[in-house]
Amino acid sequence: MKSPPARSLLAPLPLLLIALYALSILLANLTLNTFIPLPLYGLLSVGTIFFAAVFTLRDRIHRAGGLNAVYVAIAAALIVNTAVALITGTPWRFIGASFLAILAGELADTAVYQRLIQRSWWTRVLASNAVSVPLDSVLFNLLAFWGDMPPAQITQIIFADILAKYLIAALFAFRFRHATRNAT
Repeated sequence: MKSPPARSLLAPLPLLLIALYALSILLANLTLNTFIPLPLYGLLSVGTIFFAAVFTLRDRIHRAGGLNAVYVAIAAALIVNTAVALITGTPWRFIGASFLAILAGELADTAVYQRLIQRSWWTRVLASNAVSVPLDSVLFNLLAFWGDMPPAQITQIIFADILAKYLIAALFAFRFRHATRNAT
């Protein structure tokens, strides 16, 4: 029985996905305190629109480059985003909130995804997002805005963030799955 070929971090696809992953987090962090009121309830951070792609990109990195590529992507995103935040004068509160939320959410997502590695891609993506999306949204928004905004407003932000992340991540997952099927 032959073992599967080893995946390389230096392959073009994992490197491209890692770059897109770090860029998505960077754009999210640069726009995190600009909000769009939703029609019925919720305040959507513009950063959430960019961050929602992160969940599916990380799952694609896992698929294309393996677990080590995911850890490289998380580390790269944390380093790049912390450096840019320091250069742009982002308040330490936002830097810390982003760093901790990314670390907790991404590691939780990766752990769930890895545990379900023998299941279908959809099962892995849906289960890992079910854990990481609320964890990231609650942790980030509480750390970033508690004490500066009323709790009711933070609740609206958390609600809108979770809703948008699930919807956008589902669209990305569907699109990647569709593209993968067409390529085979």
